[in-house]
Amino acid sequence: MLKLHEKSGEDTMVLMADIGRRARAAARPLAVASTKAKNAALVAMADAIQRNEQAILDANAIDMSNGEEAGLSGSFMDRLKLDTSRIKAMADGIREIAALEDPVGDVMAEWDRPNGLHIERVRTPLGVIGVIYESRPNVTADAGALCLKAGNPVILRGGSDSLNSSAAIHACMVEGLKVAGLPQDAIQLVPTTDRAAVGEMLKGLSGNLDVIIPRGGKSLVGRVQTEARVPVFAHLEGICHLYIDRSADLGMAVKIAVNAKMRRTGVCGAAETLLVDRAVAATHLVPILEALRAAGCEIHADQEVLRAFSDASPATDADWVTEYLDAIIAVKLVDGVAGAIEHIETFSSHHTEAIIAEDAKAVERFFSEIDSAILLHNASTQFADGGEFGMGAEIGIATGKMHARGPVGVEQLTSFKYRVRGSGQVRP
Repeated sequence: MLKLHEKSGEDTMVLMADIGRRARAAARPLAVASTKAKNAALVAMADAIQRNEQAILDANAIDMSNGEEAGLSGSFMDRLKLDTSRIKAMADGIREIAALEDPVGDVMAEWDRPNGLHIERVRTPLGVIGVIYESRPNVTADAGALCLKAGNPVILRGGSDSLNSSAAIHACMVEGLKVAGLPQDAIQLVPTTDRAAVGEMLKGLSGNLDVIIPRGGKSLVGRVQTEARVPVFAHLEGICHLYIDRSADLGMAVKIAVNAKMRRTGVCGAAETLLVDRAVAATHLVPILEALRAAGCEIHADQEVLRAFSDASPATDADWVTEYLDAIIAVKLVDGVAGAIEHIETFSSHHTEAIIAEDAKAVERFFSEIDSAILLHNASTQFADGGEFGMGAEIGIATGKMHARGPVGVEQLTSFKYRVRGSGQVRP
């Protein structure tokens, strides 16, 4: 089990510098590790997680108790909580990653030049990755497994609220590395709650950190983007929209709206704003809102919606830019797909948007004009998840436009290099 580092200040700087050096030392052997060895490590990790289920649950109980004493929100506590099904899902996710094709060494493209040179673009590991995250202890397993599969050492800095749970999971990850004979420093968990550790990671650990991936609230991501001296895969808040078009099937719209908002309210793919075409307000609006209220959802509505559905609170300007991560949704009437696009492009965090429609032209316009990482047609926004995309798992949903966008899985954790084969050519 991880030994907690109690000191702070200069001691944290020394600790983090050592973690960075050890991660860099693990980079080369991991980059050339065989697919067989990486998969053996992953399967052993999954087995260890299930074998040590009770130890993980006991550690999580400590974190949950501390969270209750600290007055953490219900949505935060939901993300923190582990149970038998979530632990099994964690282990299954690692096994799914093991079953994926190894991206390292994959020839992405190849071509011949008139002078006889043969050129290949080949996937390579990114290098040492730092992941900074809050509350969700399962990220320890997901991030560790994904980075390993892509040949990258990873430094994990979880939140202080989940340190006990993360440490128990991390012990299982290290056990898997040992079984496969891979460097134990390939997956490291920062063993301190000192916030200075984050600052050291943002500085790049003396050049030993190549990429940072933040996964958490707006304040965490904002700090990382502002202070990081290394490239960042940004995972911004999920202000996700669900638009009900005039051509939508009502039964489908009701079912998807309830699922998109209420399946799990604390995930970044939960719908936060419901937009309804004004043309079907008389037929679609009230049944959808009644279903949401019956499921326990609080509704914040614009004035038009309030006149049709009184069991709601007036929406304010802040509602259109709020990631509730709770059983609350903002509702507004819009003028068709054009009005929905205008609202989304004004207020979206460019994470995930969905349209419920039978009109193919409306769907095509929605898909072509909205610039978000994930767009869905006749499906819940809660499918915004790497596992649901067949990636095994994900580190997060990248909402930026450079390198990775959408679910960050094994392929997104690679870069590439060029291999050029000649037969004695010289440049004239």
